[in-house]
Amino acid sequence: PSSDTGPLCSVLLSRFPAAIQKLRKIYHSSIKPMEQAYKYNELRQHEISDGEITSKPMVLFLGPWSVGKSSMINYLLGLHDSPYQLYTGAEPTTSEFTVIMHGEKIRSVEGIVMAADSSRSFSPLEKFGQNFLEKLIGIEMPHKLLERVTFVDTPGIIENRKQQERGYPFNDVCQWFIDRADLIFVVFDPTKLDVGLELEMLFRQLKGRESQIRIILNKADNLATQDLMRVYGALFWSLAPLINVTEPPRVYVSSFWPYDYAPDTSRELFKREEISLLEDLNQVIENRMENKIAFIRQHAIRVRIHALLVDRYVQTFKEKMTFFSDPELVFQEIVDEPDKFYIFKSILAKTNVSKFDLPNRDAYRDFFGINPIANFKSLASQCSYIGGCLLDKIEKAITNELPALLSSINSGKQPGLSSCEVTGCGEKPKNRYRKN
Repeated sequence: PSSDTGPLCSVLLSRFPAAIQKLRKIYHSSIKPMEQAYKYNELRQHEISDGEITSKPMVLFLGPWSVGKSSMINYLLGLHDSPYQLYTGAEPTTSEFTVIMHGEKIRSVEGIVMAADSSRSFSPLEKFGQNFLEKLIGIEMPHKLLERVTFVDTPGIIENRKQQERGYPFNDVCQWFIDRADLIFVVFDPTKLDVGLELEMLFRQLKGRESQIRIILNKADNLATQDLMRVYGALFWSLAPLINVTEPPRVYVSSFWPYDYAPDTSRELFKREEISLLEDLNQVIENRMENKIAFIRQHAIRVRIHALLVDRYVQTFKEKMTFFSDPELVFQEIVDEPDKFYIFKSILAKTNVSKFDLPNRDAYRDFFGINPIANFKSLASQCSYIGGCLLDKIEKAITNELPALLSSINSGKQPGLSSCEVTGCGEKPKNRYRKN
């Protein structure tokens, strides 16, 4: 097996082998059939592989260029001044998506190799094309922390560069990583707080993932305390329109590199912030199994809503068709004006459907442009004598099976016992001030 799902990685498999197998079974028997029947992957480009179900937690680093994303990864892994550190600099330096993962020895892995290996969780990235795979690189190294987590460094957001110039669908690739990340660090530099179109787009893509977002105000020791407070306020002022939640994301203020803080700055605050961030990271690692079940359940909810919507389009089309109707014109009107036919409103009357979970209406114009309505059966006809009904199975998974699996994980946990104390796999993230 690859190092991403092999024995060193398998804190998950060694701790919860039965739970992992159960989760895989629920996905393949109750969720995937609905995905395939209603081509969900063509709406959101989100297919879940077995490698993804068994993969380690993923921590994603996003933000403008030269804010210290790569330096932060170097610092967390202790790579500074080693031959293996990620390249950093004042100019835009990271043009690739760099996946830092565990391996028996230090080596780089080409994107085409990562995508070709079905045992890894990155094989679905092949759909973004060869231009993207040339911009994807993996770095394997024998590091205790990487036995428990995978880091992903991303190209910095450059507001004056058109996306087309990247040569691949940058926003779609970001969405793929965002959907799978257990923790998302959005890193800012106190001198680069302007919010442009690409950053706005990024925050739109983060919608629904607010609980995973952590804002990092990096290089904070470049400012005197009074200036830092002004910058902190300016950061929230810039981000407030972009993060539409009642509880703002946690913000960490520090300088994440191995050098001493500048004199006459808030040293004690920076130390405490750094320790809090590392504890936060460790908590995500500890809660990996619960997060994975919750992620599969959230995915199942989206698949169910998509199937209900396609079913509603199918029913409305059949109701509006007469012997003399032009099928293309009838369906075009339904797709162009779904509210006129109460397509989306009718779905809200169903159980466990929130208006905030409904997909974009325009997405279905594109979806049905590729997939003719005649290709889909109604949900009522998606039943078999042996297999049962697709809708019943996915609803049972959402309301009963996945919550029961989550409860069994929580009840089986021993309070205060970390996964590494159980498996002896390694260490917690550390910082320069802690001896333990």
